[in-house]
Amino acid sequence: MSPQLVFPDPRSAADLLTFAGRAARLGDPAVRLRAAGGTLAVSAAPLSPRGFGDDTPTVLGMRFLSIDPELECDLVVDAGALRAGEDPTRVGLPDSGVSAAWAGISPPRSGWVPGSPIAVDALARSVRRGVDAVASALPAAPGEDLVRTVRAVVWGAPDAELDGLVAGVAFAADALGFLGADGNEEASVRRTGTWTRVSLSRGHVLVRAGNPTGLTMVRSTGGR
Repeated sequence: MSPQLVFPDPRSAADLLTFAGRAARLGDPAVRLRAAGGTLAVSAAPLSPRGFGDDTPTVLGMRFLSIDPELECDLVVDAGALRAGEDPTRVGLPDSGVSAAWAGISPPRSGWVPGSPIAVDALARSVRRGVDAVASALPAAPGEDLVRTVRAVVWGAPDAELDGLVAGVAFAADALGFLGADGNEEASVRRTGTWTRVSLSRGHVLVRAGNPTGLTMVRSTGGR
């Protein structure tokens, strides 16, 4: 029998499957599952670079769910391979995991300082502008490379209405179902180092400024 995640209630299990279903429709269908102390952190990457020279920003979506307090894990699986379990409180896992470069990037757990909040209406307007811009820039039958290039340009551009955050923050919040019907809600913003976290009642979006390559400066060696 395939391994299963055990949740304290059916709603938490359904939340995971809903999140995974939305993530599976995005560019990278992988989800990361980290559990400790009775909390499951599930994350996906609506936007992330693929290889050296890719300017797509790293934008992660995350939700926290209650889970079996004895479970400790950190694994990455195909979102589309998660299945409803034997009963409504269980979710079946695939037999094997997958690799995703973005899953090796973990935002800091401390040191976050408050920033200016962002209205949900502002996020919704940013999504509409971005969708229109992507649609107008693409031909009738674009290839995958062109689609990725256009998305990187549009969603990687800073949006003044989002206090300079890239428009991809709004894209991620919308794609993962974090934007509720309450237009009066405000998203809290916290920052630490190169990371910014935008938190709504339904989930969190994290974006990292820049895409470090991991390369160091070239230094001269030897004598002259």
